Amino acid sequence: MFVDQVKIYIKGGDGGNGMVAFRREKYVPNGGPAGGDGGKGADVVFEVNEGLRTLMDFRYQRHFKAPRGEHGMSKNMHGKNSKDMIVKVPPGTVVTDAETHEVIADLVEHGQRAVIAKGGRGGRGNTRFATPANPAPELSEHGEPGVEREVILELKLLADAGLVGFPSVGKSTLLSVVSSARPKIAEYHFTTIAPNLGMVETEDGRSFVLADLPGLIEGAHSGVGLGHQFLRHIERTRVIVHVIDMAAIEGRDPYEDYLTINKELKEYNLRLTERPQVIVANKMEMPGAEENLEKFKEQLEEDYPIFPISAVTRQGLRDLLFAIANKIEETPEFPLIQEEEETGVHRVLYKHEAEQTEFVITRDSAGDFIVSGDAIEKLFKMTDFSRDESVRRFARQLRGMGVDDALRQKGAKDGDIVKLLDYEFEFIE
Repeated sequence: MFVDQVKIYIKGGDGGNGMVAFRREKYVPNGGPAGGDGGKGADVVFEVNEGLRTLMDFRYQRHFKAPRGEHGMSKNMHGKNSKDMIVKVPPGTVVTDAETHEVIADLVEHGQRAVIAKGGRGGRGNTRFATPANPAPELSEHGEPGVEREVILELKLLADAGLVGFPSVGKSTLLSVVSSARPKIAEYHFTTIAPNLGMVETEDGRSFVLADLPGLIEGAHSGVGLGHQFLRHIERTRVIVHVIDMAAIEGRDPYEDYLTINKELKEYNLRLTERPQVIVANKMEMPGAEENLEKFKEQLEEDYPIFPISAVTRQGLRDLLFAIANKIEETPEFPLIQEEEETGVHRVLYKHEAEQTEFVITRDSAGDFIVSGDAIEKLFKMTDFSRDESVRRFARQLRGMGVDDALRQKGAKDGDIVKLLDYEFEFIE
């Protein structure tokens, strides 16, 4: 089974907690603070493995939670940082944030890596908070929570040339005779539900990857038939090999077929029409094919080379493969996103830092005040509420962020309930 799009949940490891500890050594007076920092949580890193061909593994494991850092220890010992969590993906995987639809990474080459969810930093131990005014603080931080997000993995095949054409024009047969690929072939439409890849080697020692892409029908750009599933895989191919049933076995006009397929490619993404095309007139061993080919050449306006072949008898295949190899060599790779080409940005994008809102105040049906926001929730999670000194520090931080003033402006009075995540506080003037 070929899986080419999947949604998964990932979470970077939380940082380890800092520790409150004091030196207690014999004959050492006034020992002072000795609490160590927590270790860093593991990042979730995607790595390309060229041995993988589909996203099948992600059908069975959709949650990836990286381990947290070790907690700080006494005697100023730092907790251990966690090792990164490596998730293997096939080449051609595009990682998109499910919420913002922003491309996080475009993973193409074997061994290429991208950090998809960062682990949190370790919390500071009480040694870090010592000051001349407070030389023995009973204060430490919890570890920073790791980034959590849902991402969509989309596989866009990395083929040098892609076979396109109506169903049953002989694409799978052609792929099977020019490469070692063994696609399933039968006499009915949509035999090819998943793209098949084959490595083709020409007589002069050159090689390229050829993909037999699922059959295309009119309306595919709007999702009819296999629609976008098909078109997604052609985005990266450098050369389009357009296979046409020149014998018109199913009663369609070969030139109309040609126009229909090109219209679909244009409707989906205008840039697909920039790719060079090689036209393959297949089934030339059938009666009527020669006459249809002459008529087709008269109607064809574009200056594309036409190669009459028979995938069954192998007639004309040698010249066709040479022509495809030549076209691939002279055609540069196409960037995935047009804007990147215009701005000159490198093709692999790493955009991890979402814009953070410090805090937002709303009211629920009971009239209680609800405080939410990325910065304030992170601060809350990193506070150790079991120690009074930590609670006082949290209150000072809220005041510094302007939460107290904002609550007053919203009409908060002494004794009103303020909620933050699953916790409730009293507003005190």
